[in-house]
Amino acid sequence: MDVVLEVFDTFALDRFWAIVHPAVSLVFYDSVQDGYANATFSKAGEVHNAYQYYPATQLFSLEPSVWAYRSAWPRDNIYRQIISLYLITWLFGLVIYFLCASLSYQFIFDKTTFKHPKFLKNQIRMEIAQAMEALPIMAIFTVPFFVAEVRGYAKLYDTTADGPGTWYNILQFPFFLLFTDCFIYWIHRGLHHPMVYKRLHKPHHKWIMPTPYASHAFHPLDGYAQSIPYHVFPFLFPLQKYAYVVLFIFINIWAVLIHDGEYVANSPVINGAACHTMHHLYFNYNYGQFTTLWDRLGGSYREPNEELFRRETKMGKKEWERQVQEMEQKVKEVEGGDDRSYGEEAKKEQ
Repeated sequence: MDVVLEVFDTFALDRFWAIVHPAVSLVFYDSVQDGYANATFSKAGEVHNAYQYYPATQLFSLEPSVWAYRSAWPRDNIYRQIISLYLITWLFGLVIYFLCASLSYQFIFDKTTFKHPKFLKNQIRMEIAQAMEALPIMAIFTVPFFVAEVRGYAKLYDTTADGPGTWYNILQFPFFLLFTDCFIYWIHRGLHHPMVYKRLHKPHHKWIMPTPYASHAFHPLDGYAQSIPYHVFPFLFPLQKYAYVVLFIFINIWAVLIHDGEYVANSPVINGAACHTMHHLYFNYNYGQFTTLWDRLGGSYREPNEELFRRETKMGKKEWERQVQEMEQKVKEVEGGDDRSYGEEAKKEQ
């Protein structure tokens, strides 16, 4: 995240901090008035901080402007880093969420889903509202990881010469996905335990037939818990800085893709949208994030219905009736009853 922070500092945050918290010198004047000693001060003018620039990467350099030296909090001030990283995490997260979800909704999502009997009234608006509530709170819990990374406590490396070798530049990607897939599986499965499900994970299962906007629509502690493996990985294993940024963006895009309802791949290995639809419909299956490996090992894998992969049957009345019948039984077992609000408005395009 040090490269990302440097870019934001250069093009936006240096000026922001120079205005919000400028560096000034204070000159004190002593005076005697009516027999009493008084001390007053005035701003003697703008001064520069003692910050020294060191590029975050060897691949490019962004020479700081004068604004970088005009704040009382230089770039390496921990309080500034905390607030800056919080704003980047929150606002950049919003941009990725709305951009990816909106593109998926516009070009991929099948609008016939609106007619599904378990599509909620005003569902898209509720999904977006839930995501808007979750993201700023999740950012609070995420920032300590990013601050530790920026201050050099992680095993992030810059160039191949700094890492294990050329072979690892390729291996790190499947290694990251397999590591996080394993731990997210167990965290996700744990969130389905009756002691925590209704308090933390149920808000995300409100969406029986999710849209791309459901990708980040969950309780903030739920979303944070499932993101922990992503942030722990670079503290345990080497990870190239740019690979980390690419993977950070990828996992947000993947979260949208598995909620878009477009069942492209009927793969026994990839935990795609079809597998995740089974999870939303029937709750206690397919907890994995990227693969079906841990669901198969853990006995929770459920193969998607064959009808989902044929256009003429996936949105057919017969398939929907079968889904509804089993879903209603499952919701009684898991939640004790269904408190969702369905209605005719749900069947109209929102």
